[in-house]
Amino acid sequence: MAQDELKRELKTRHIQLIAIGGTIGTGLFLGSGKAIQLAGPSILFAYLIVGIALFFVMRALGELLLSNAGYQSFTDFAAEYIGPWAGFVTGWTYWFCWIMTAMADIIAVGVYVRYWFNIPQWIPALICLLVLLLVNLLTVKLFGELEFWFAIIKVVTILALIIIGVILLVMGFHTDTGTVSVKNLWGHGGFFPHGVSGFMFSFQMVVFAFVGVELIGVSAAETANPERNIPSAINKIPLRILFFYVGALFIILCINPWNQLIESSSPFVKTFTLVGIPVAAGIINFVVLTSAASAFNSGLFSTSRILYNLSRQNDGPRSLSKLNKSHVPGRALLTSAIVLSGGALLSKLIPGQAFSIVTTISAICFIWVWGIILISHIRYSKLRPDLRKKSIFKAPLTPFINYVILALFVFILIIMLFAEATRLAVMLTPIWFVLLIVLYLYRNKAIKQLKDNHKPIV
Repeated sequence: MAQDELKRELKTRHIQLIAIGGTIGTGLFLGSGKAIQLAGPSILFAYLIVGIALFFVMRALGELLLSNAGYQSFTDFAAEYIGPWAGFVTGWTYWFCWIMTAMADIIAVGVYVRYWFNIPQWIPALICLLVLLLVNLLTVKLFGELEFWFAIIKVVTILALIIIGVILLVMGFHTDTGTVSVKNLWGHGGFFPHGVSGFMFSFQMVVFAFVGVELIGVSAAETANPERNIPSAINKIPLRILFFYVGALFIILCINPWNQLIESSSPFVKTFTLVGIPVAAGIINFVVLTSAASAFNSGLFSTSRILYNLSRQNDGPRSLSKLNKSHVPGRALLTSAIVLSGGALLSKLIPGQAFSIVTTISAICFIWVWGIILISHIRYSKLRPDLRKKSIFKAPLTPFINYVILALFVFILIIMLFAEATRLAVMLTPIWFVLLIVLYLYRNKAIKQLKDNHKPIV
C-alpha cells in the first residue's frame, strides 16, 4: 500500500553534510574559473558578500521552518504569509531552479569525463542521470549516505589544497608561472584588474556557486529532530564560506596568477598540475566529477520533493504525490529525471554554451526564491509576533537586514541586465513568471468549477 508521508530518515550527520554539499558544488569547482577571469583576485570579496547575505537568508528560513512543525518546505510559509499565488509561483520556480542547476551539473559531468576519455559529453551525462535516479528511487537514507560521502570527498580535497598551498607559500615554491606568493593577488594588474565593472559582473557566477544552500529547507520534512539539526547546520554556514570558498580561492590565486587560469576548466585541477603533481591533478578531476554528481544528486532530490509538495497542495498533478514502498516520491522523481535529460541533450547540441546558459537562468530564479524567503520572514514578524517572541531560533537584525539583502539581490539583477553574457537570460526569464501566473489563474478557475459541480479534485 502506498504510504502517505515522507519518512524522517536523515540523521544529524546527513543534514550537516547535505548543508556542506549545498555550499560546495559545481559553481565553485568549475564556475569559479569564469568568475576569476571577470573579477581577478577581487572575486574573494564577491564570494564573501554573497556568502554573508545568504547566511541571513538561511537564518530567516530556519526560523520560519521551526515556527510550524507542519511546514514541509518554504512554499508552505510563502503561501501563508504572502499568499497562495506566492506558494504556487515559488514552488514551481524552485523546481525550475533546480532543473537548470542539475542540468549544469550533468553538463559538468560530461566536461570532467573528457579529461580522461575523448567521448561526447552527453554519454557520461546520461549514464550519471540513470545511476543516480536508481539511487534516489530506493530510499531517502541512501540519498543521505551518498551525499555524506560525496561531501567528505569535497571537504578532504579542499583541506588538502589549503594545507599544500600554505606549505608552498612558506617555502616560496616556484612553478611554471612564477613564485607561489600572496603578491600574486595584486601583482598582475592589481586587486581589481578589470575595475569595479569586472568585479560586479562576476556576481552571476558567484550567486550560482551558492545555489543549494537552502536545501536544508527542502529536506526538513525528512529530518529527524529538526529543532536541533536545522539550527546546527545553518549556524555553521559562515565558517564554511570562509574556509571552503574564500580560503580555497585565496590559495588558488596565490599559486596561480589569476590571468593564467582558463574559465572553461577547473582552477582546482590546474593548481595541482602547476605544483608538479600530475597524478594528483587526475585525482582532483575525479573529485570535481564526484562534486558535480553530488550536486546533480541534490537536484534530483530537491526537484522530486518540490513536485511532491506541490501536488499535495493541489498546485500540481495529484499523481505526483504518490510514494513508493520506500516512502520516496517515485513518480515525481521520474518526472524530474525525464526533464533533466534535457541537460544531456544540451551537451550534445551546444556543448560550448550550455553551461553558461543554464547557470545564468538558475541564478536569476534562485534570487527570486531567496527573496521570497526574506519577504515571508518580514511578513511573519509583522503578522505573528507571538511566534516570533517564543522562537527558539530568531533571525538576527530583522527586518533591517532583510531589506538590505533584498536591495543587494535587485542590484545583482540590474548588473546581470547590463552584462552582455547574461542580458538575454534576464530579459527572457520574466516569461516564466508570466506563464506561472496564467497557469495559477487557470488552476484556480478549474478548482472552482470542480467545487461548483461537487466533484473531487484529482
